[in-house]
Amino acid sequence: MYIVRSSNPVFSSLTSSRNRSAYQNPYQQMPYGGQQVQTSDRAMTVDDVIAKTSITLGIIITFAVINFAISTFSPALAVLLTIVGGIGGFITVLVSTFGKKYGSAPVTIIYAVFEGLFVGGVSLLFTGLLGNSLGKNVDAGVMIGQAVLGTIGVFIGMLFVYKTGAVKVTPRFNRILTGCIIGVVVLSVGNVLLYMFTGSNPLTDGGPLAIVFSLVCIVLAALSFLQDFDMADSLVRAGAPSKMAWGVALGLAVTLVWLYTEILRLLSYFRN
Repeated sequence: MYIVRSSNPVFSSLTSSRNRSAYQNPYQQMPYGGQQVQTSDRAMTVDDVIAKTSITLGIIITFAVINFAISTFSPALAVLLTIVGGIGGFITVLVSTFGKKYGSAPVTIIYAVFEGLFVGGVSLLFTGLLGNSLGKNVDAGVMIGQAVLGTIGVFIGMLFVYKTGAVKVTPRFNRILTGCIIGVVVLSVGNVLLYMFTGSNPLTDGGPLAIVFSLVCIVLAALSFLQDFDMADSLVRAGAPSKMAWGVALGLAVTLVWLYTEILRLLSYFRN
């Protein structure tokens, strides 16, 4: 079966530019007596993807709330957990990608824990809640709610686009999207270095350029959902082992967190 290359780092280790049959049907032809023997893991289904993704997102939300609660009595600890969560989540994605741990439930769950701490802290920072009383930031909850609804809306919208075939996930589509995402990463790193040496950060200072950059990131994150859906669909059709649903859940979580963060960042620009 042909699987196109994905720009999502979680899926990239599974894809190649040539035809492949990395996943076989769980009912394989055995050399003894010509009998079909069922392997230890059944084939993955859409229900598996939904269940594993729901568990992953549930863990992220739980630990986001925990970090949120910690900030009410120890803002410094909340900031520390946010940093640990961001770095830990990034390392976990690298382990999943380059350590050939795709489909590992422990890796996905560990990522969800780290990313939950990160999401909770980022929500505090972007809404201005960190270190302030709730009474002074009554609109913070509204901002977070808007970001959540926006993320859900984009997810559902892109799922509809994928199901209707309005946008085809082709090798050319993936090459263009991957190139754009690499460009965004390079610009982001450049912006960080510029801030470190000059104190200027035009891509995140809330100005017109920052707003345009955030909108570009939101569009790229939305288009990344098409790749995620296509990968999940390809694995189901190929009869991949059911444990691979954990890998799909991780990939979807990465895109969802990216989209939520960018929407919240954009809302913070208008709030400030």
